[in-house]
Amino acid sequence: MTQPAPAELVSFEWGRMPAMADLWVEAWQETIPEIDFEARRGWLCHRVGELIDEGALFVLAVRAGNPSALLGFACINPRTGYVDQLVVHPDQWGGGIARDLVEAAASHTRHPLQLDVNEQNGRAVRFYEKAGFVVIDHGVNPTSGRPTLKMERRATPV
Repeated sequence: MTQPAPAELVSFEWGRMPAMADLWVEAWQETIPEIDFEARRGWLCHRVGELIDEGALFVLAVRAGNPSALLGFACINPRTGYVDQLVVHPDQWGGGIARDLVEAAASHTRHPLQLDVNEQNGRAVRFYEKAGFVVIDHGVNPTSGRPTLKMERRATPV
């Protein structure tokens, strides 16, 4: 891991979609290298459009002083508290950006945060547990067929 970059949070703009897709592919390829996430780039772009149409909000973390340098992003549905995406550049893992994005997502809803995470993604599961999430159910990723955990954060951790 390189030195975490100071970040600031900004709102979604469609012009940032190519950088978001690049980041998503890179982060997921690092997480589960046996899956070709480059082949799923189009799915992500379509999914972002669907989420926005459904009223979801995206919060982006950019390098402080360099807003074109995308470090991560999160998507929250304010009506339900569901976090559909939480992505951080691998060079920034462990640097606090994911925590900041979770808190930004929480600030946009009055509901407990919920999300699904790949069960084999131990790094992410540990992060969510540290952030106050607990496992409330098990499932299967409809695209990969891999087991998932449904997690929920009922209260803000201290």
